[in-house]
Amino acid sequence: MVHNQYLNVGNNARNRLFGVDPYGRATSFRSKLLMMISQPGKSTRSRIAVILFGLFSLIAGIVFSTIPWVDYMILEHLKLWNGSLSFHYWQKPGVTRLTKVYIFNVTNPDGFLNLGEKPKLLEVGPFVYKEDMEKINIKIHDNGTISFQHKKILHFVPELSKDKNMKLIVPNIPLLSLGSHSNSWGVLQGAASFILRFGNHKPFIPLTPEELVYGYDDPLVNLAHHFYPERKKPPSKMAILLKRNHTENGEVSTIYSGVKDMENFGLLDNVNGARKLPHWDKSPCNDLKASEGSFFPPSYYTKKRQEIYHLYDKDVCRLIPLQYRKSETRKGRRSTTSTIKMNSGGIPVDVYTPADYMYQSVEKAPQNKCFCPGNEYCPPDGVQSIRPCHHDAPLYSSFPHFYNADPSLLEQIDGLNPQKELHESYLKIQPKTGIPLEALVRLQVNLKVSKSPKIRIMSKLPNMILPIMWIEEGVTDLTPALKRYIYLATTFADIAYPIGTYGGILLGTCILIGVFINAYKSIMFTRETIEVSMRTLRRGSHLLHSNNFTRETIEVSMRTLRRGSHLLHSNNHRLLIIRDSYSVLPELPSPSEEFV
Repeated sequence: MVHNQYLNVGNNARNRLFGVDPYGRATSFRSKLLMMISQPGKSTRSRIAVILFGLFSLIAGIVFSTIPWVDYMILEHLKLWNGSLSFHYWQKPGVTRLTKVYIFNVTNPDGFLNLGEKPKLLEVGPFVYKEDMEKINIKIHDNGTISFQHKKILHFVPELSKDKNMKLIVPNIPLLSLGSHSNSWGVLQGAASFILRFGNHKPFIPLTPEELVYGYDDPLVNLAHHFYPERKKPPSKMAILLKRNHTENGEVSTIYSGVKDMENFGLLDNVNGARKLPHWDKSPCNDLKASEGSFFPPSYYTKKRQEIYHLYDKDVCRLIPLQYRKSETRKGRRSTTSTIKMNSGGIPVDVYTPADYMYQSVEKAPQNKCFCPGNEYCPPDGVQSIRPCHHDAPLYSSFPHFYNADPSLLEQIDGLNPQKELHESYLKIQPKTGIPLEALVRLQVNLKVSKSPKIRIMSKLPNMILPIMWIEEGVTDLTPALKRYIYLATTFADIAYPIGTYGGILLGTCILIGVFINAYKSIMFTRETIEVSMRTLRRGSHLLHSNNFTRETIEVSMRTLRRGSHLLHSNNHRLLIIRDSYSVLPELPSPSEEFV
């Protein structure tokens, strides 16, 4: 005799299946039934949680892929406001900024003065100074600018330097400057000659690097200091780098903070209230729109690569035009902190070097005409006058060893060997932050020597430009904290952000697709085809059909069928519907048969 069996299903059953034989006796075994049971409460809650998580991942991925919130955070901390990361770096850089001085020792002063020999120069150095710098007297203005003063101190670094007390033969700058000026004094030239007869004045004098850099007492300088007008009065000592080594600079600089816009971020607005350089009369020589060295407008946010940046260097009283040359990836050492291990290299940078026209002659670069106004001597390629910012001394700047200069300058001197790797200036600027990751500015100070027939000790000198020293200053590495910030803001963010956003979109899409596929599979097909309709069956309704169950087609509505409900069908079995669980029980064997 064949019996059919119902399965008692309860909400607390937790999918435990207990068989009941036709005679009402409980059995101690579980039937291996061809059926599937859904628990509406548990199933619904878990599926809702999965669906919500999938929707959240999808929406978050879409939102973050369209709204660059990472760039917004980077930009906010790049601006100079009290509390930003950039503000702390700018106020106290903390980087190792070195100034290296190389001095040209004249090895044949007598042969040059009396025998008509070329001056023979021997480069001696480096003499290395570490610069401690911070910004003081900071004032933040409402118009998007910020004013400050520099506080600098130079410390000699003996372990990186030659002996700073060695004696070197160098040009007597005050004396040769006087001789150069006397040629335009007319009748006063005789007075200059008379003055120079008193005292032991020589065109070349022995000085230590310390004296040449920090200053030494000179009778001519002391005389000028007492008798020159206040506005043109020179310092009481003669020194090339005297202005660099002082506790507090009275000069007040004002730059754009980036709070209003990033087009002028880091550029000077004025110096001591003046928007033009006082040393020159015409543009572009007296232009002041340039960086003071800490920041440059980031091309990533200005949406255009800057072909020419300008750097203000007060020692040469002009702007240094920097021209874009190439883009590269900066390589560096692997650094480790307690929370993150990263490679400090792999950061994209734009490489800038001085523009070709910087030291070109007036014939090749007419815009340089304002550097030699009136009847002033206009030098050949490779040099430019800096006398207005050095108390009218006939000093000229150039690249070291007359790199990229007119060959005639090299022909007058023995001992120079220009090399691009050693003597070219460069800046490597990170385009997303505008921060120079590496910067080396290399400039040479030269003295224009003029023959003075009425001054005996200078009557045999040739007209030439004589190198005195060259200087390399800048940074080649940043602090670990700043490197980590730049790395996370550039290389890491550029990789992690797309992975996170598009990964969220993909994850959310896959989760939602999986849920819908699983819901679709809740309608199960066995040996017969069950055609699904969407119109008739309502939630909670009960369908029991026993006669001709496998021979007829059962139309079941799914429009109101909840996710997680299961409809199972087996040949010649009754369909039991309890709440949202739909279970078809298999035909039971007789009591004498063993269930497996």
